[in-house]
Amino acid sequence: MSARNPGVEYDPSWFFDYKVNKPATFKRANELKTRRGVKKNYQVAWLLKAATCIDLTTLSGDDTFTNVQRLCYKAKHPIRNDLLKAVGMEDRGLTVGAVCVYPARVEDAVKALKQAGAPHIPVASVATGFPAGQTHLKHRLVEISQAVDDGAGEIDVVINRAYALAGNWEGVYDEVKQFRAACGNAHLKVILATGELGSLTTVYKASMVAMMAGADFIKTSTGKEGVNAILPVGLVMVRAIRDYYKRTGNKIGFKPAGGIRTAKDSCTWLALMKEELGNDWLTPKLFRIGASSLMGDIERQIFHNVTGRYAAHNELAMA
Repeated sequence: MSARNPGVEYDPSWFFDYKVNKPATFKRANELKTRRGVKKNYQVAWLLKAATCIDLTTLSGDDTFTNVQRLCYKAKHPIRNDLLKAVGMEDRGLTVGAVCVYPARVEDAVKALKQAGAPHIPVASVATGFPAGQTHLKHRLVEISQAVDDGAGEIDVVINRAYALAGNWEGVYDEVKQFRAACGNAHLKVILATGELGSLTTVYKASMVAMMAGADFIKTSTGKEGVNAILPVGLVMVRAIRDYYKRTGNKIGFKPAGGIRTAKDSCTWLALMKEELGNDWLTPKLFRIGASSLMGDIERQIFHNVTGRYAAHNELAMA
């Protein structure tokens, strides 16, 4: 992770009169989506970069130690070693960016990563009444503290959408600031649930307020909304990150999550980061993709590049 964001005092003048040009935003997003993709060896390099930026995730009601253990092994070995050898990347220690689980599974993930020989891979945990956030503030704060005590190095929290929709930005700021304090040394990733915020202008304001309150990352979605990570929203959020950096000198990370399933999609999001924020943001310290099935398609595309054919179902390990 990057250096912590200390946050700043609440100042509505940073965002109060901001308006997003929706047609221009959608036009720019469409340019990113429809452009010619990277090919062959360049594509492999981009896909390996994407793999290192994945928060490999399981957030299911039937999660057990066994499936968390399997996920952690995949986090340590995201790409088959023979495929890495074929593209000259064996013995590079390539892993995903983090493993993301519910708070009750944090201890399982910490244990499983140690068993896999990868205690350095961070455990991220969703908290604060994920995904709705409709629990009492004191319970949300306790949930953060418990996840950190159990070994989580990153906490993904959800904002109070009722405050955001009512324009109570000081209320959003105050809650996120308390979340930041409860995290201690763990990094804070703030989920905006953009599919429920109503407008791109509200997305920008929520992004700026979260960063002012001390967010180390801002994240699009819980993955449970009707609309999750889409490029127009991502564009607004990364431009808010750029504006915050210009004002403070603090680099804030970005995490799109929900609905990103294909290798091609991952390359599009990488292109967004490179073109809007620059190469400094093309690392797991400042860019993550929240996904559960994306890793499988990335490995499948690398397999095709190496062998000239697509893998049968049994040829690639499942996360």
